[in-house]
Parts: sequence; C-alpha cells; structure tokens
Amino acid sequence: MTEEEKWKFLESLDEQFLVGGVILSEWATYLIRDADTAFSRGAPLASIITGLAGVETHLRSEAGDSRKRFVDLIEESDLEDGLKQELHCLRKYRNKWVHVDKASDDLELLESPERHLLELEEMACRCSVALRRTIYSNPCI
Repeated sequence: MTEEEKWKFLESLDEQFLVGGVILSEWATYLIRDADTAFSRGAPLASIITGLAGVETHLRSEAGDSRKRFVDLIEESDLEDGLKQELHCLRKYRNKWVHVDKASDDLELLESPERHLLELEEMACRCSVALRRTIYSNPCI
C-alpha cells in the first residue's frame, strides 16, 4: 500500500468501529497518532510497538490502575474474548521483537529481510484494527 492508501485504510477503520464518540487520555491519543504515522510512513515495527503502548495506556486509564501488567489489563478488561485473544497474540509478537533472546542469531534476518517486512506489515495492519476495536469499545453515545 502507498502512504495515502494506508491513511485511507486507517480512516476506514475509524468509520467501521467508531459509533458515537470516545474519551481518550492525552497520553493514549499521542501514542495512537504516533502509531498511525509510523504505519502510514512504512515503519510497521514502530507502529506495532507504539500501537500496543496506546492500547495499554487506554486500558490502564479505563482500569484506573497504573501498577497492572499489560497481560492482566487485557484479561481483566470488558473487551470481547476474541479481541482479548488478538491482543495477546499481538503482545507476544511484539515481545519477540522487543525482548530478543539471541541477538547474535541474526542470519535469517540478514538473508531474508523482506520476509520479516511482509510479516511485520501484516501484523501492523492487525494491530491497527485491534487498537481501534479497543479504544472504540466503550463509546459515549
């Protein structure tokens, strides 16, 4: 997708999932805007990391508890089970990139970066959907 097509994709997600209005913290709003910019400008890993930070910040704001782990915020939220499973999948995927087990084991990354890029782009799209499903799950109507 081109940058313009990516912005249109994000706009279509807003149109699909936003019913009424939502109240978001300024922290969540900032992270979400940054994730959208990273997504549209071709930085899928940054989009995933920042998008999930936006989800975590939003759930933390909703729960009113700053000490809980992301995994617990997801589990204890009122999100539908399918969305919880998707967030766990995305969280685990993000963790593989953020908490690299063997940094010296990089041959596959060096030999086929395009495979990783395609996978990252797919996961970034999924993250953009899950992000919007999360932040729009309790609308003010």
